[in-house]
Amino acid sequence: MIIDPSAIPHSKLHAWLQSAVIPRPIAFASTVDNQGNINLSPFSFFNVFGSNPPTLVFSPSRRGRDNSTKHTYQNVKEVPEVVINMVRYAMVEQVSLSSCEYPKGVNEFIKSGLTAIPSTKVKPPRVAESPVSFECRVRGVKELGDQGGAGNLVICEVLLMHVKDEVLDDQGRIDPLKMDLVARMGGDLYLRMQKEGIFVVPKPNEKLGIGFDALPKAVRESTVLTGNELGRLANVSALPDTTTIKEFQSQPSVQSVLQQGTQARHRLAQYYLRQGKTEEAWKVLLD
Repeated sequence: MIIDPSAIPHSKLHAWLQSAVIPRPIAFASTVDNQGNINLSPFSFFNVFGSNPPTLVFSPSRRGRDNSTKHTYQNVKEVPEVVINMVRYAMVEQVSLSSCEYPKGVNEFIKSGLTAIPSTKVKPPRVAESPVSFECRVRGVKELGDQGGAGNLVICEVLLMHVKDEVLDDQGRIDPLKMDLVARMGGDLYLRMQKEGIFVVPKPNEKLGIGFDALPKAVRESTVLTGNELGRLANVSALPDTTTIKEFQSQPSVQSVLQQGTQARHRLAQYYLRQGKTEEAWKVLLD
């Protein structure tokens, strides 16, 4: 299927985009207007875009049905400050409730039953139930258009970060499992961050991986190893030396597998890869 954005109604395109770009973290933004009225609303067009200065960006887009702008957008234009609160599973229904289009001046903290606590450096309050909150100065708002659905990128510089002690590990770092965050999918679907969905992909960092083109032909064309597994093999910066390979392959249990042919060799390498033992996998694959 090919979708031409200019050839379909905006409402359909919006649904396509929201279902394809997933999961999206949620910026639960608290703002105030120049009269001091508090607003609280979630936005899933959101992410972190730099650390020096620390920068978050979210977009309270224009409404597609009538081209109106949201109270959050209006507020940050009047008072260029915002608190971005992260959303955990225990509060997601209340967060959803706060997204109702209440009239301007209605305090969604009260409507949602969430707790407002004073911020340190900015006027908007933060959400007590949130595991992490960012007090931000709005450095600018980039309007991407003047029609319904157009984004309004709110560029936020983090002035202060609040992290609950309960989400820290023994080394004082954020434990993603303790955060128990949720993300938006398409339509009414959300995603809960749980252990079963978290996996490790070693980063190349300063070292260069040897690359797919350096894989032996028999390995590269394997009918057993998957693309991810070949990628893991190609991400090493150097191959084990001949002596190490021979010592490893001299083990009776390994020898018995190698004698069964290429498919058995590749299945054994796959076993090691799935155990996170990339070097052992290479020791199986190389002669």
